[in-house]
Amino acid sequence: MADDNDKPEKPIAEAPGVEVPAAETGTPPPSAIPDAGEVAGADAEKAAMVDQAKARVAAVKESLGEKSAGAPATTPPAPGAPKAPVKKKEEGPKPSDASANKLVQKLKAKFDGTVLEAVEFLHQVSIRVAPDRIVEVCTFLRDDADAAFNYLSDLTCVHYPMEAARPLEVVYNLYSISRNERVRLKVGLADGAGVDSVTGVWPAANWMEREVYDLFGVVFRNHPDLRRILLPLDWEGHPLRKDYPLEFIENAWTQRHLPEMTDVQREQLDQRRAYGLEILSVPQERMMREILQSGKEVMPKDK
Repeated sequence: MADDNDKPEKPIAEAPGVEVPAAETGTPPPSAIPDAGEVAGADAEKAAMVDQAKARVAAVKESLGEKSAGAPATTPPAPGAPKAPVKKKEEGPKPSDASANKLVQKLKAKFDGTVLEAVEFLHQVSIRVAPDRIVEVCTFLRDDADAAFNYLSDLTCVHYPMEAARPLEVVYNLYSISRNERVRLKVGLADGAGVDSVTGVWPAANWMEREVYDLFGVVFRNHPDLRRILLPLDWEGHPLRKDYPLEFIENAWTQRHLPEMTDVQREQLDQRRAYGLEILSVPQERMMREILQSGKEVMPKDK
């Protein structure tokens, strides 16, 4: 029996059934790699393995190149093609001139020089009129058959502190019940100037004008009972004006009507305000809090 350590007489590459790569591929056969430590040593063996790997990569690239050569060429995109324009944000509706409106033309023909401006926004017509003829215009809009604005839905005011000529603007919102239409009248006033009351046209304007007088300081002449409606009668200032301070301040009214407080009570009040506990500063509300915490019945239940 042959010794196991004996080498075969022929190299492995020449054994039957083993295919040897063709010479034209550039891949060296395994027989080209010398044994370690015989001729070139370990460095020569490593270099031969690197050459063999490079030959395989070159063969793969060559085969891929042949396949791509048979495929149809694609046209590259044209250089410098313009980009799609950026879509701008759509703008909202804007007011438009309402001089051609039938109601505006009728008022101009009836009251020469009274209509100062007329605009339309979202199918709502707003007409600015002279302050000295507001009662005449309102009476006409109420009694005219084509207008028939027989309902004063709201009367309010807007403060424009940057407008030196007319910082206050009284707004009248009128509604026609029979025609189901609305119109808005506006009157610009200087600070300290007044305007005639329309309570004789629409009695519902009574409390609305009192509220505007209370919160904005607009004086309505010929009003049957012009006095504050929300704040005390001797309150100073008008809270809905934009120059009115928003934070809590001590004014003359609080000094006159509120009782004197000690330093401890003042500190406790400031702490309650800081934590949003102003509700506990009223004795009656403190009593209700004690009743609810003790579980007592505020009102006896029906037996």
